[in-house]
Amino acid sequence: MSLTSQCSLITPTYNWPEALELLLLSALNQTQLPDEVIIADDGSTKETQKLIERFQKDFPVPLIHVWHQDKGNRKPRIMNKAIAKAKFPYIIEIDGDIIMHKDFVKDHLKFSKKGLYLYGSRVNIQKNHLSTLLENKQTQFHYFSEGIKKRGRTIHMPQLTSLYKLVEKRSHKLRGCNMSFWREDFIKVNGFNENLVGWGIDDSEMIQRLHNIRIVGKRLKFAGIAYHIYHKEQSKSHIDINREIEEQTTEKKLTYCEKGVDQFL
Repeated sequence: MSLTSQCSLITPTYNWPEALELLLLSALNQTQLPDEVIIADDGSTKETQKLIERFQKDFPVPLIHVWHQDKGNRKPRIMNKAIAKAKFPYIIEIDGDIIMHKDFVKDHLKFSKKGLYLYGSRVNIQKNHLSTLLENKQTQFHYFSEGIKKRGRTIHMPQLTSLYKLVEKRSHKLRGCNMSFWREDFIKVNGFNENLVGWGIDDSEMIQRLHNIRIVGKRLKFAGIAYHIYHKEQSKSHIDINREIEEQTTEKKLTYCEKGVDQFL
């Protein structure tokens, strides 16, 4: 049984307002609304700001835009800024190119529990469906929908989710585009590590520190369904540096990063 019904939904974004619009439309379609939505904007241009302002006019919960200057990929920093501003005890993190199933927030809250973080999977929306998706502003999908793969992940049967055991070691299935955790746990490990550079590893390295303070994971299989909009892969030029940091975190059982969320609290 969940300990909270209050959460902050937080998403990073960067210069893709068309995808962010679909995310926000799917937020409006939730059977249980988050208590606030925070956009962690890694330096987008005015187009993104205009889109957010349009939604802010009649959004049913606070829609907060946290922005910093574009100095290359600084996702860990903007996410730390956003989570520092969050007013609610539970954080649901998705990417800015995610369309949520209508019960997405409800599912994350249902399975939230102290000493636990949650991670779900994603259904991939394929490249050949991208123009149709954006033109029609499509936010609802099912097993037989056109333009998707990993169809088995569309099956929503949360009664089966309880059967999955807790995960005591960080899973390779972990994806930052679909996970949730307690804000107080995030602060205990000092949030995202800003020494990580460029794309990748920031979510899994933070989760490793949660494991190092004995927070365990639970996979949201058959619940917390997310649809990932196709895009070109980002540069992985710094991935080896980031992996090395993550390996150190794992091997040395590090629980706190030097440069993290504490600077914004």
